Amino acid sequence: MATFYIEQFGCRATQADGAAIERQLREQGCVPAGDCVGADVVVLNTCTVTAAADAQARDAIRKIHAANPATRIVVTGCYAQRAPEEIAALPGVSFVVGNSHKPQIPALVQSIASAAETPEREDPTPYHPAPVLAGDIFAISEVLVAPVLGGEGNHTRPTLKIQDGCNSRCSFCVIPFVRGKSRSLPVAAVVREIQRLADSGFREIVLSGINLGTYGRDLLPRVEFLDLLRQILAETGVERLRVSSIEPLDVTQDLIELFASSERIAAHFHMPLQSASDRILAKMHRWYRSEHYARRIELIRARLPHAAIGADVIAGFPGEAEEDHATTVRFIADRPFTYLHVFSYSPRPGTKAASLSGQIPGHLIKRRASELRWLAEEKAKRFRRSQVGRTLRVLTLRRGAQDSPWQTPALSGNYLTVLVPEALPANQWLDVTVSRETERKLIAAPVEAVLAYRAEAG
Repeated sequence: MATFYIEQFGCRATQADGAAIERQLREQGCVPAGDCVGADVVVLNTCTVTAAADAQARDAIRKIHAANPATRIVVTGCYAQRAPEEIAALPGVSFVVGNSHKPQIPALVQSIASAAETPEREDPTPYHPAPVLAGDIFAISEVLVAPVLGGEGNHTRPTLKIQDGCNSRCSFCVIPFVRGKSRSLPVAAVVREIQRLADSGFREIVLSGINLGTYGRDLLPRVEFLDLLRQILAETGVERLRVSSIEPLDVTQDLIELFASSERIAAHFHMPLQSASDRILAKMHRWYRSEHYARRIELIRARLPHAAIGADVIAGFPGEAEEDHATTVRFIADRPFTYLHVFSYSPRPGTKAASLSGQIPGHLIKRRASELRWLAEEKAKRFRRSQVGRTLRVLTLRRGAQDSPWQTPALSGNYLTVLVPEALPANQWLDVTVSRETERKLIAAPVEAVLAYRAEAG
């Protein structure tokens, strides 16, 4: 049976798609490989949110093909949906599968495996251009259907995609064109899958979507995201939920109250900001202004003073003057953000922003992005230091290749990486006391060990 390897790029929703593909491949008997070099088939699950994401995918294709020309490379995801012919022309690509045809990947891999078993098979290097399976993303079903479930992917915290697509038309964003209109997984399916994951032993589950706050607006009867969260808490045994990203206007006072009232929801809000200049927000076709965003931060801090508050920010949007950039820097500096994802603007084909006048030179974009990233580091460092001396409930994670065998990484509810100086199994709850901050992490010890040390010292 064929061996496979899935290489992931992009957002949590893309990762959930990849985990669903992995689950289906396992169910049909395919065997996961330890790396891409030894796999019969490599599935590249791509992102296209920036030009850099496209370049990263192309670079990965070249490296995989150079390492093992016999490996069949199947490219899928958002880049494959947006520019399938561009990818199909790359050496080493066997098939290009857009988001519109992603459910066909398991059968496609099965056909590749069957062809590989034929003795008279010719040179495995595929002809060019590679076959393309892609079509109108807006022609797919209005209600989200499988394969969207799953998310194990050898991770401690599985991701469940409950919403896909977006009905907004932010002027910089290509995602609606490659993901389609907003579609939701029915409530019963969400509850059933979360309970399945919880029964399998997973303790934290991440809810993801392209525009998560719009969940349920396409269902009949209509369902609100807040009501879905309440139903999950009432009807499943999940120990902790984490919401991956949500638009600022969907962060209502009722939603914040629900987060504050339950220890089963991680105190973590990721709200895309993009810019704090109202002039630029209008050009971006964003639905809020800086005062609306600021109010959400105030409400969160009032109820959850130690919550993680993260944001996406774009540097160098067309027409962004120095004062617009300075406004964004001041806005972030004056507020308790705990981390930022900074993106250098790059024009995306088909978007309105790509044709706007006032495109910013690359050197200015780079400088502005660097300033924002420096500020992000300072905000993150300040937040970590504010947690020293506190007791946090953390979930232990799997040790990576670069981790010390005598330390265990763990994640707190407020999205901080904590190193515990013991070799512990993954997926265990632990109450720890934070002793110090170092190298973008916190050092902490189990509460029991701290109490014992204090008793001996006293």
